[in-house]
Amino acid sequence: MNLPGPELSAADVFARIRLLRSPGIGPVSYFQLLRRFGDAAAALDALPDLAARGGAPYRPISADQVEAEIARLHAAGGGYLFHDSPAYPRLLSALETPPPVLTWRGDLSLLGQGAVALVGARNASAGACRLARDYGAALAARGYAVVSGLARGIDAAAHRGALAAMGQGGGTIGVIASGIDVTYPPEHAELQEDVARRGLLLAEMPPGTEPLARHFPFRNRIIAGLAAGTVVVEAAPRSGSLITARLAAEAGREVMAVPGSPLDSRSRGCNELIRDGAILVQSADDIAELLERFDGPSRLKLREPVWAGMDAHSAHFAPEPDDDDCPAEIAHLLGIAPVATDELIRQSGASAGAVQMALIELELTGRLIRHAGGRVSLA
Repeated sequence: MNLPGPELSAADVFARIRLLRSPGIGPVSYFQLLRRFGDAAAALDALPDLAARGGAPYRPISADQVEAEIARLHAAGGGYLFHDSPAYPRLLSALETPPPVLTWRGDLSLLGQGAVALVGARNASAGACRLARDYGAALAARGYAVVSGLARGIDAAAHRGALAAMGQGGGTIGVIASGIDVTYPPEHAELQEDVARRGLLLAEMPPGTEPLARHFPFRNRIIAGLAAGTVVVEAAPRSGSLITARLAAEAGREVMAVPGSPLDSRSRGCNELIRDGAILVQSADDIAELLERFDGPSRLKLREPVWAGMDAHSAHFAPEPDDDDCPAEIAHLLGIAPVATDELIRQSGASAGAVQMALIELELTGRLIRHAGGRVSLA
């Protein structure tokens, strides 16, 4: 098994994977539990008691299931990359909720290069696909890692362009919504393997996971988070590419868009981005120039919130150790309407650490839903 660094033993890796895959544990609760208990093994031992205080029995994922996952990843030639590994990309770690662990195949050194995301429509026009391929090749030739999602249309064209120019210093990173050993769409099996063999393939979902609709916004946040800037080549309104662009803006990254005819519905998304403040680009030179001189914040003004199902609240909260055994009484303050965690702290009069521990207890018992912007509600 490929370990992320000498600081983690095989036992540490096993415990972290088991904690993250256990029921009710998402990125926010994972980070908080690690900080509260010091390591994943101690957090796992505490889960049944935490859930009992929330009013329900609890059992972590079985050790056999974790062993099967690790074996499957090893068989696929992949490894784990944890959030505190030296190889974990700096820009991705700056997100509010960086993935606690990624699985990977390929060349991890690409995570140390400057990166630009190229995204767009799956049913893209032939002209837009050619443009994406040309952009991918030109940016890879300049030494950039071209990031995209291995989808049909613009994504595939961007990857193919970057792969064609890899000998000139750059490369390509593919981020998928399935497990690292699952190909989607099926016709991209050869392309995905080429990206994994010559570039870098990343996944947040466990090996063997089939892609579901709810997985794609989480994949999109990784694409946006890896790159200093995101370029949308062609996109319809309310498409996944616009989610990626808005997530990039939320993260303080540059957002660029290629304009198109208002008569073509596939261009409306890009034209709306430009109207809202995204930078109009027409060449790879435009993109490179913006990335070289951009120092934030993003100029894109969002007209709607980032996808509301996104688990996007802070992963950088440090609970207070004095509140370890005294979670706050906050269930009566919660309803089906999302409320900010800061508001719960204010209204309960409890410390931030006590409130966060109470939220974890409710989450473990399935009574809590986390929403974008650090908001929570009852399930």
